Amino acid sequence: MGSYTDSSGIEVIRQHVAKYIQERDGGIPSDPDNIILSTGVMVPIPQYPLYSASIAEFDLKQVDYYLDESKKWGLDIAELERAVNEARKVCVPRVLVVINPGNPTGQVLTRKNIEEIIKFAYKERLFIFADEVYQDNIYDKDSQFHSFKKVLVEMGEPYSKMEMASFMSVSKGYMGECGIRGGYAEIMNMAPDVKAMLLKAISAQLCSSTIGQAAIDCVVNAPKPGEPSYELFIKEKTNVLQSLKRRAEMVTKTFNSFEGFSCNPVMGAMYAFPQFKLPPKAIEAAKKAGICIVPGSGFGQKEGTYHFRTTILPQEEDLKKMLSMFDNFHKEFMSQYK
Repeated sequence: MGSYTDSSGIEVIRQHVAKYIQERDGGIPSDPDNIILSTGVMVPIPQYPLYSASIAEFDLKQVDYYLDESKKWGLDIAELERAVNEARKVCVPRVLVVINPGNPTGQVLTRKNIEEIIKFAYKERLFIFADEVYQDNIYDKDSQFHSFKKVLVEMGEPYSKMEMASFMSVSKGYMGECGIRGGYAEIMNMAPDVKAMLLKAISAQLCSSTIGQAAIDCVVNAPKPGEPSYELFIKEKTNVLQSLKRRAEMVTKTFNSFEGFSCNPVMGAMYAFPQFKLPPKAIEAAKKAGICIVPGSGFGQKEGTYHFRTTILPQEEDLKKMLSMFDNFHKEFMSQYK
């Protein structure tokens, strides 16, 4: 496990990843050579802060497009058009980042919405980055995960010839092995000379962690029916996802019961992003109750609105205690400052 591997990752693991993607997408082919273990960029607001950090690191221009909170954090094409037209005054947009299911918002895109996004990206000649690391985390009974690759291919030409990269990770899903740092990217329809340059840049970093590569292999090459550990694996996976579903419902219901709070359903992923309205005299902090939250400003939010991100990851009994503490604090807070 301590030796270097091919720069793109161990070949047999890339083969397993390709097989996993092909089975997930109903038989649409996946090439192991397009798997990698490991200008202006349009990103959603709210967004995962590592995108803005990476954009700043490489001195690129961040182009914000706002998700529609009134439509369960849906992605509106008119907003994409506004953002790209505004951006052209200062840069040339090249990439569109889409996070599905969403972080920090927990929304799940419909197939129709994905098709609209693909058509927009084609019209504007944008390379799609599909962040799909929460694809196993779907809690809403009316929602379903659709991979961008599957939708893009099924739409046929010219869309099936578009450039796209999709991402998966062991840090999320039902695994939660965020310290191992394992994952993959699949690239589609990249020009051969550009792909060669990408692989050259990756080679300069030698290779990703071999332990991380082994971890992603465990995810994409999970126990099969008839194998000794299959029943235990399915039991554990089901228990984890069912518990996360109950926690998602608990968090949504609790926050919506608070005066001045509104919280869209946690349809997927691992987070809630409630909005709250502060009374004019309110100057107080949740630290009095010992509760840790991440302010919405760290993810981006519309001016004049206030949010915070919190996870649904604590065990159910711990989560109940936390929400009860939050409830007591909020009632005391409102009675004092309302």
